[in-house]
This record gives sequence, structure tokens and C-alpha cells, in this order.
Amino acid sequence: MNRNIEFDLYALKSPYYIIDESLVIKNLEILMHVKKATGCKILLAQKAFSMFSMYPLISRYLDGTCSSGLFEAKLSDKYFGKENHVFSPVYFEDEFEEISKICDCIIFNSLAQWEKFGKKTTGNACGIRINPELSTQNNPIYDPCSPKSRLGVTIGNFPSIVPEGINGLHFHTLCEQNSDALLVTLNAVEEKFGKMLHKMQWLNFGGGHHITRSDYDINSLIVAINRIKEKYKLQVYIEPGEAVVLNAGFLVAEVCDIIENNGKIAVLDTSAACHMPDVLEMPYRPQIVGADEAEKLTHSYRLAGSTCLAGDIIGDYSFENPLQIGQRLVFCDMAHYSMVKNNTFNGMNLPSIAIFNQNKEIHLVRSFGYADFKSRLS
Repeated sequence: MNRNIEFDLYALKSPYYIIDESLVIKNLEILMHVKKATGCKILLAQKAFSMFSMYPLISRYLDGTCSSGLFEAKLSDKYFGKENHVFSPVYFEDEFEEISKICDCIIFNSLAQWEKFGKKTTGNACGIRINPELSTQNNPIYDPCSPKSRLGVTIGNFPSIVPEGINGLHFHTLCEQNSDALLVTLNAVEEKFGKMLHKMQWLNFGGGHHITRSDYDINSLIVAINRIKEKYKLQVYIEPGEAVVLNAGFLVAEVCDIIENNGKIAVLDTSAACHMPDVLEMPYRPQIVGADEAEKLTHSYRLAGSTCLAGDIIGDYSFENPLQIGQRLVFCDMAHYSMVKNNTFNGMNLPSIAIFNQNKEIHLVRSFGYADFKSRLS
């Protein structure tokens, strides 16, 4: 991948995540355009990106956050300071009172959860997650509409009369998709739940909208939001996570060793299993600055992590010049679902976290060490 990197790769000890503030702002300006064109409200999905040191910047553009439980909700309450929405497949007795106090909107995954906790809400907006039973993707692990999904209430299990106290509905069915997937999903939502929408105050389209991707059809999204707003006279929310920081973050790693075994293997000071687990879970192949697919350029390597997991493989890549021990590589699009999912398996240290600010300066936000590893154990 040919991309100009403006920051000094060797300025910090590797590995480290670095967020380019200017690129985040570029994404936020696109989201602000959608807000102005529709009057919708946009929430940051913290499950994808919860780097709270960036919240003062992001909160200047977005309306709030959506959380997946108490801990994310507390983070939002302290550092974001705007609308605080929460959805969880289940809530817990010892946490719900605090959730009710700090969250503006609570979304329930089932009627049973609403019946259990609804009476304990404290003037919050309350909603039910619905399942339109329409799959628009091929990866079952990320498909909330797959058969026997636990996420959302299907129309066959929804009461004919909306429970008193419910003033909104929520659906979340997309994953890294364009607006065409949203449009067919909206058709299914209207077909099955349209009569209820006339009685609602708000509708949340969920996340998974790749709005800031270069080929995303923003105009179709705007038309869809405005149509739903006008038809049902309600407030529309969307809650992108990836779109907020898409292509705005990097993971810098170093080549520690080069091994020959039916080809060259470069062992890095990072790990797919620990620092970019979606490489193994999705799976997907991250782009690297100056690299291409295997055999496309002159020198090919398998890039591997430094844990003892045999399958800790990042992928096969090629480079114009031979890799050298001590050389640093830059993995692209490493802001979302990286910091929130990384782990210390094998005693691997967590990557440091840095910001490349608008003044073209690197600001080290946090580094980690043995105490962080130990604190997760007993």
C-alpha cells in the first residue's frame, strides 16, 4: 500500500497505536454533514472505539455515545458528557441502578428484560431492540439476523400493543456496509414494525454504517433518514463506531527476527492474537504501508506475531526491498476494534497509545507494563 506517513516511526518504543487527529476530524466533518442534512443524531459506538482522550474532540461533532454496559456508560458519563445511550443483551441487578442514573436512554433486548428492569428506570427514554430477520451479510459471527440470534425481538414475539413506557425502537444489523444494505433493512423494518413506528418518539438505525468510506453513498443515507423522519414524525439516531475513526489509526511494529522455513518469515514485536485479534476472528488481512500481496513485489514474507501460538500469523506480504531486523512496519486502519479488544496473552505487553496532533506532533497518551499484566490476574 502506497501511503505517505508524516510521523516519525521511530519516535516511540514499538509496538504502539497512533491516531492521526487530522484524519479523525476529516471523518467527523463527514458525519457532521449528515447531521446537518437530516437533523439526525449521531452517537459514537464505544464498543468499537473508546479512547476517551479523544472524546473532547469527538464530542464537538457528535451528539453522544452508545454503550454496551455499565463500564462504557461510566466512561461516557465522565469524559464525553453528552447523550448517554446503552444497550446490552442482558442487564445485571447490581449494576442497573447506576445505569439508570447515568444513562439518558436504555434499550432492552427482550420483553422479559423490560418487564424485569423497566420499573426500575428513573425517567430514562426506553426502547426495545427489534430483529427484522433480514440478513445482509455473509459472516454469521457478525450477523444479528442469523437463525436463532439472541439479539432483538422478532415480530412474531412482539406484542400487538407496544408496552407502556417504551418510546423507541432500535435495530442493528449491519457490519462495515454501504447504504444499500440499510435500505433493504429499512424496508423489512417498516414491513414488520411500521405500525408501531407511528407511536414511537425515536428510531435508532444502529451501527455498521461505513459512512466515511470513500465509496459510501451518503446521499442515499440522507434520503433514507429524512424519509423515515417525515413519515413517522420521530427522531432518528445512528451509532457508527468504525466510521468515526476509519483509516485514522495505525499500529507501528518492528521486525525482530527473520526465519527461513519454506519461505521467509518475519517475526514482529506485535501479535495478531494480542494486538489485532480481528485478523484471526473475522478473519481479515490488514494493509501495510509499502507492502502488497505475496509475490506481487520482489520480496515475500509471512509476517508472524511473537507469541507461542502457532497460528499467530498476520499474513503473507511482499515488499520492494528485503526486510531488515529492526525495520518498522505500519499497519493501517488500526483504531477501531484494536485497543478495545487487545489482551496480554503470553504476557505480551500492550502497545502504547499515541496521538499525532494537528500541529504534527506526537503525543504519547499512555504506555503499559508489568503492572497492567498483573492487574488482570490474581
